[in-house]
Amino acid sequence: MISPSIGLCCCSTRTTLLWSRCTMSTSSPTTIVPAIIIGGGRVGTALQTMGNGTDLMIKRGQSVPSDFPGPILVCTRNDDLEAVLESTPHSRWKDLVFFQNGMLEPWFQSKGLQDAGQVLAYFAVSKLGEPPVDGKTDTNPEGLTAAYGKWASAVATRLESGGLSCKVLEKEAFEKQMLEKLIWICAFMLVGARHPGATVGAVEKEYRSEVKLFSPSIRNRSIMLQTSFLNWHLLQQQRRE
Repeated sequence: MISPSIGLCCCSTRTTLLWSRCTMSTSSPTTIVPAIIIGGGRVGTALQTMGNGTDLMIKRGQSVPSDFPGPILVCTRNDDLEAVLESTPHSRWKDLVFFQNGMLEPWFQSKGLQDAGQVLAYFAVSKLGEPPVDGKTDTNPEGLTAAYGKWASAVATRLESGGLSCKVLEKEAFEKQMLEKLIWICAFMLVGARHPGATVGAVEKEYRSEVKLFSPSIRNRSIMLQTSFLNWHLLQQQRRE
């Protein structure tokens, strides 16, 4: 990813490296790893559109084949995850990549999926078939979407081919971002529920004092929270209002 905020100096080593990367990216085609995509909703369809035509879409009631190599991108609702595992051969569980929000770690541990691949998606698909909108803000022009796990690089390449940003993170850094997003969702939804009819934008403007970005689970993990992810959610809400 090349951030638009990076200034280039003609004689700097950094410029040479960036120019070399740009030259390489324009001279060689991007290789998209074929994937199995579970879920034909907005996100799943968008991911399939970013592919090269060799992806396999799995819909409700269908089983995942054992002889189709590559990542298995899980784009279903959280309450469908049990069914996803049931329809996936155990030998392929290591290739699962989960796009769901929330704290899935307890569920992963109960299923022996401690190292499962995950994606924190900071992009929005407003309608089925429409192109996704990247969650870039003035504070985070590089984007906030992140991937972790065995197929993280392949997922990042796919998203970038569709014009989206995606960082590949190690587990600790990924967990930090995951917890930030989870706490934001919990805090804002809870405050919104206390004020019927309040939108996310209204919570930020009128009830911000009620939002407490604090959790014992974060303190126990010694993770310092950042609030940059807040800008993405507010931007999405402003687009809807």
